[in-house]
Amino acid sequence: MRIILGSSSFGFGPISKLTAIGRALAPHQRILLGDAVATGFADRNPGAFDEVVVPDSQPASDALIRGADYVISVMDSDLVFRALALNRPVMFVDSLFAFWLLERSPAHIAHLCATVRQKGYDSIEEHLGALSGHERQYAAHLLADVSAVQNFPGVVERLEEIRGLGAERIHLVGSIVDDLTLKEVTDRRSGGPDLLLSLGGFKNFLLDFERNNEYLRLFSRWMPDLLTDWPQFDRVVVCSGGFAGSRAERVEVAGRSADLRCLSQPEFMRALGSARHCMMTPGLTAIHEATVLNRLPMALPEEHYGHIANLAGLRGTFFEKLGSRFSDMVPDYRVPDDDFIGTAAIVDQIRPLLTDERAYARFRRGMNERFEEFFALSSAEEAAGVAELRELFAGPNFADMLNVVFDPR
Repeated sequence: MRIILGSSSFGFGPISKLTAIGRALAPHQRILLGDAVATGFADRNPGAFDEVVVPDSQPASDALIRGADYVISVMDSDLVFRALALNRPVMFVDSLFAFWLLERSPAHIAHLCATVRQKGYDSIEEHLGALSGHERQYAAHLLADVSAVQNFPGVVERLEEIRGLGAERIHLVGSIVDDLTLKEVTDRRSGGPDLLLSLGGFKNFLLDFERNNEYLRLFSRWMPDLLTDWPQFDRVVVCSGGFAGSRAERVEVAGRSADLRCLSQPEFMRALGSARHCMMTPGLTAIHEATVLNRLPMALPEEHYGHIANLAGLRGTFFEKLGSRFSDMVPDYRVPDDDFIGTAAIVDQIRPLLTDERAYARFRRGMNERFEEFFALSSAEEAAGVAELRELFAGPNFADMLNVVFDPR
């Protein structure tokens, strides 16, 4: 079977899931249709795709989709709509189902999708063009031939809602992670860094490696002070797409080092499994991966609004209570309850940490206080924290669902 695979380009979460799907579909011909974020990730993680294509035009992209037997989209609603317009069966995979903020009622979105079905998919943009980006994600579930949503607080309730609107082939699944790579991770207590900090892919609709990159610059500034304040750490690794290639840095203090770079997925999994301590921005993919590896990470301050929403969804857990937040370190910190405006507000409010010495000192002190609380956890408390997350993330195996769809014997 010839399968076109694509993902949204917001960070590493979607493309890492797509890579996991690609590995699981090895007997089929797997063609990645993507942009620089996806293709860069694929280059660092070979073996998941047989071919990688960056189309130079919409007609070229449509020709590839038209020639496919099946299309799989991870959180790229536009790819779902293109597949349907070209009469190709499509699966939509979503790890943020509970997060999407709807301005219009679910019933209204379902009515628009029903209208599209009646009039033909060449009218998709005519009927769905006014929907917000979040609403288009919701619509993709209603229009896809089959969809999968990763479990998280709030997902079950929204599933009941959308199934009542006609989405009959939407499946709840557990953690969507690269099982084949995870199986290769062994002996998690040896060989890794003393401290692993994961900042994810970083890039989205506003954040980029060369603009609105104050978060990355803050971590670069902080590394010498982290090494100074915590002399027990000989080796620190900071992993992010923002530190890939020529943007990689190395900081040394008194013979101890911090490497800021972008690890491949297998390298990251091994580091996550073997680091003495691990911390990460609260992106769902990384949290799920840590949980599967039986690790309880500390949440780093938010890069974007979605991270605030993720922590709120995990309210009351060890992970949430121990997480660091800019609201604890930046006076009068306010983030509007909106993905786009909220993310811009985060950028604006952390910018002074790069120029105001008193503001930066408050951040440094606040992080040290969080470190002390996190490192004071007992083994039993860590285990309890992992158990909490596993219970919240539990669901049917995603690979089993794939097997049913692509090998239904």
